Amino acid sequence: MASREKLAIVLMNLGGPDQPSSVEPFLFNLFSDPAIIRLPQPFRWLIAKLISRRRAPVAREIYAKIGGRSPLVPLTEKQGAALEQALAGDVEARCFLAMRYWHPFSGEAAKAVKAWGPDRILLLPLYPQYSTTTTESSFMEWERAARASGLDLPVSTVCCYPTEPGFIQCHVRLLHEAMSRFGADEDYRILFSAHGLPKKVISAGDPYQRQVEQTCAAVAAAAGLEPGSWRGCFQSRVGPMEWIGPSTDEEIRQAGREGKSLIVVPIAFVSEHSETLVELDLEYGDLAKESGVPRYVRVPALGVEPEFIAALAKLSMEAIHGKGILCSQAKAGSPCTAGKHLTLATG
Repeated sequence: MASREKLAIVLMNLGGPDQPSSVEPFLFNLFSDPAIIRLPQPFRWLIAKLISRRRAPVAREIYAKIGGRSPLVPLTEKQGAALEQALAGDVEARCFLAMRYWHPFSGEAAKAVKAWGPDRILLLPLYPQYSTTTTESSFMEWERAARASGLDLPVSTVCCYPTEPGFIQCHVRLLHEAMSRFGADEDYRILFSAHGLPKKVISAGDPYQRQVEQTCAAVAAAAGLEPGSWRGCFQSRVGPMEWIGPSTDEEIRQAGREGKSLIVVPIAFVSEHSETLVELDLEYGDLAKESGVPRYVRVPALGVEPEFIAALAKLSMEAIHGKGILCSQAKAGSPCTAGKHLTLATG
């Protein structure tokens, strides 16, 4: 009997500090990424050093509220285990974590992949919506790491999946569960909240905002939401630059002025981490109370929900059968601009 194909799946995400002492170097890695601070060296290094040193005390306080570390790596490990199980009938799959700004880095993942000896590699970003600041940055870092490790294997890539049906249906089910907690006479609004970006990044051709808007619209349509009952918004603004909007905090204040309750959906985060557990739950929860919002309910991130894992499994198989770059937008007849950013060679 012929052996099954061995597939190494590289799960990509930003990562997070694993202890208080990791916070400052994690921030330095983040802000020294040329996709984040778009300045030449040595200016980027100097700015990253300054920002990380100034922000580290505040960031340590944030992580202290959730146990002193980011939960992103252990949660991603659970997603990887669930995905391996979902694919067990098709291929011999093993998931490897490649975090962008803290361990395990792409270099560590590449060495582990090589040691396992797969037949093929699949790059699977856990960013549903493509951005140069997340997806492209992770792809480029993997390419460097793979080259340094001497990996020379066929590579398939999932580019983006902002409207993938299983991904959307998972959001819909979790949203409906939250909506069921409200009475028929309660007045509430649904906010789909995503991490923001500076406007200049979008103006340069980054497709992220458009893809987030596509996800919001797809979930709203599949959930049967009435026009005007929901809004898309963006959180986590930092620095003096102008960012895309509307901002989540202002939408919360507006709901308070209107006397509306809120259901908040993390539409671009597939795992719980500081932006959901602290920013959405604690900081924005307090803001909602201060603003007079009657009820504030936050929908959980997708995690290992069965529809989401099944969607990742489906995307994985489609990508390796296509033996190239899988872009759900192009498949749907609405090509995104992400493809022009991909320089990674595929097998």
